[in-house]
Amino acid sequence: MADTMKPRPQYRNIHVSQIVAYRLPPAGIVSILHRVSGVLMFVLLPFVIWLFDVSVSSEVSYERFRAAFVAGIGFVPGWFLKLVVLSLIWSYLHHLIAGVRHLWMDATHAVTKEFGHHSAVGTLALSVLLTLVLAYKLFF
Repeated sequence: MADTMKPRPQYRNIHVSQIVAYRLPPAGIVSILHRVSGVLMFVLLPFVIWLFDVSVSSEVSYERFRAAFVAGIGFVPGWFLKLVVLSLIWSYLHHLIAGVRHLWMDATHAVTKEFGHHSAVGTLALSVLLTLVLAYKLFF
């Protein structure tokens, strides 16, 4: 009886150096970036609250808000604040688009390899394109 059994496959743990060479499919990249964007929005939530508070409190605080993006705040230059806001813009857009992608797949049961690939590429392209458009508006 032991002679007729098929040999079991042996699985090995991969080494850290092999992770760099592994090519993740677009759906995997979108999934990881969805988590990263969620963490980034959570970590920068105090900054978002500060931005909102300063921008709507009064006309004087709004002028300080605008000046912060030109001259900076203390030792933090204005371009760095714009870069942080741009990262928030990307994280929000990517998280929103990837979330809509997941909702669409859940609602329509469209869970095929082809749809996953195409929707992941579309998510990446749309989030980067919209971020570039808003980056142009933010920096120029």
